[in-house]
Amino acid sequence: MVLLSGVAACATVAVAMAQGVLAASFFISGQKFQITADSLTARGFSLYGMVDVTRKGEPVPVVVTGFRHASLSGLCQSVLVDVPVLGTQTLRLTGSGRPAEASDLFIDATTQTAKGGDFSGLDIGVAQGAITKGPVDPGDKASRFFDPDGVGQQAASATLTDVRVSAVALSAGTISVPGLRLQLEKGNHECP
Repeated sequence: MVLLSGVAACATVAVAMAQGVLAASFFISGQKFQITADSLTARGFSLYGMVDVTRKGEPVPVVVTGFRHASLSGLCQSVLVDVPVLGTQTLRLTGSGRPAEASDLFIDATTQTAKGGDFSGLDIGVAQGAITKGPVDPGDKASRFFDPDGVGQQAASATLTDVRVSAVALSAGTISVPGLRLQLEKGNHECP
């Protein structure tokens, strides 16, 4: 019962964010989850430092990667959930067929890797408050942790391959995942 209520809450929050009902600014749980994609193609790319805050008030430093529009092939998202009596369970969200499409996508990550990255119109060292090519989360701009003079990056477009992210938060204005599949499985079965 505990697990089902948690899954239902996650699904409700995901749907609300996708429909633009829930604001992107929220207290994070602090639990990390994995996001992988075979490729990510984006128009309007931004990257800047930020501090997220847990409900208990604990600060979590992150790198925010923003995309005005992103197309993700081979999308997988997974989170490990410890359930009393049942042990570790893996909640995995995947898509199949066409790539997932998202607008105003923000990933608050603790680590990010990609086998390759191609950028056009790249600016490194731009002030975070002067980012124009990619989006900056409005909730971040209003945060006391946002430094408008801090170092950021931006690009008109970006293509990343074999993307692996460990994140504490993800939000999007809209997201469409063709062939959406949500699976709960006993043990550790995180995205590869």
